[in-house]
Amino acid sequence: MEELMLARIQFASTTLFHFIFVPLSIGLAFIIAIMQSMYVIKKQEIYKKMTKFWGIFFLINFAVGVVTGIIQEFQFGMNWSDYSRFVGDVFGPPLAIEALLAFFVESTFIGLWVFGWDKLPKKLHLACIWIVSIGTMLSALWILAANSFMQNPVGYTINNGRAEMNDIVAVLTNEKLWVAFPHTIFGAFTTAAFLVIGVSAWNLLKKREIEFFKRSMTISLIVGLVSGLGIAFSGHSQAAYLIDAQPMKMAAAEGLWEDSEDPAPWTLFANIDVENKESTARIEIPYMLSYLAYGEFSGKIEGMNTLQEKYEKKYGEGDYIPPVKTTFWSFRVMVAAGGLIILLSALGLFLTWRKKIEKSTRYLKWLVPAIFLPYIANSAGWIMSEIGRQPWVVNGLMLTADGVSPNVSSGQILFSLISFSLIYTLLGIVMVYLFIRVIKQGPNEKPKEDISASDPFNAGGLQDAVK
Repeated sequence: MEELMLARIQFASTTLFHFIFVPLSIGLAFIIAIMQSMYVIKKQEIYKKMTKFWGIFFLINFAVGVVTGIIQEFQFGMNWSDYSRFVGDVFGPPLAIEALLAFFVESTFIGLWVFGWDKLPKKLHLACIWIVSIGTMLSALWILAANSFMQNPVGYTINNGRAEMNDIVAVLTNEKLWVAFPHTIFGAFTTAAFLVIGVSAWNLLKKREIEFFKRSMTISLIVGLVSGLGIAFSGHSQAAYLIDAQPMKMAAAEGLWEDSEDPAPWTLFANIDVENKESTARIEIPYMLSYLAYGEFSGKIEGMNTLQEKYEKKYGEGDYIPPVKTTFWSFRVMVAAGGLIILLSALGLFLTWRKKIEKSTRYLKWLVPAIFLPYIANSAGWIMSEIGRQPWVVNGLMLTADGVSPNVSSGQILFSLISFSLIYTLLGIVMVYLFIRVIKQGPNEKPKEDISASDPFNAGGLQDAVK
């Protein structure tokens, strides 16, 4: 059991750290593509300068993210060999396609974009960054296809004790995939939007490059608001999906031990008593859970005790209730962070419309720490999704305890956990240092050494930033 817990801690820590970079890369590529499109359409140099400046953040983040992704994939062979052996024929192909197709497309067109300034026609150069943006989203699609199989296994047959893919179409049309994908992409857009918003707010407070950062903020506020609303609506779709596919996760997310009343209220707060299997001091919003689950103000939700009895009859004896407190509170942290994202974006656009954004000192000060809101929402959502699936590593097919490597000792896992944590800490420090250095330099800072006129980042000085 010690090996299992250490393996789970290591996977959680590396995944959460890697997930810092993935949504930021997806979102920044999209926002940069919008900025460059405005440059090509409006022919105003300020948009070209914006594209180059924010492009530096994208390239730094992309480079560090690649390293964290490589380390993360090592774990499937190190700590989860039984899982890899059981599900490799289904889980492997989407990961391989992501690496060999989507990632190679991203890397190729990033190179063309970086070195293509003043060498490629403007529209062809613009197409490069849009292909990069689409490539990052396709990477997310293939990764989510693999993860969605863990949540809702489809398109497989069991042969010689292993799951083997027999229907790639079923894997790619998995209902879980198509409720998770838009939710993930909208989350990525808000992550990048709030980085740009927060950095712009800091510069506006310093009275630096007012017009440059006002325009950067306006674009990102629009992206942030639209994406925030997209998160809310796609989250509603996920709730409806959970009722049918993973009812235990839904019940745990609501702290429902017994069947709800009809219509079911949504719980804003509750004291979760796991030992006595009850939730007390509940603060509820009437009808809301029924609406989230069924799209109408009626319908009840099965509780964990009822579902536990059903699962024991279907799968045999065992505890099929996930860690309730973690699932319950991570869901509420995600919802609260998402609500703040929408509120701050809407308020910012209102102040921009009233032409008061640069004078709203208190609001601008809020936006600097708000950079972390999407990270909190993304991480909490991932925790809720993965912890809520427990005790399954593949829902209904394989228990997490059965997926861990049998020949890896707790000492070996602990050593790799500490080693990876140190590497990630170092990478995080390097990235933050580079980000801060680029922010302090600003979009008009000239490199200390001469750089040829063909250098794509003359306006931001990427080479100077990474020295």
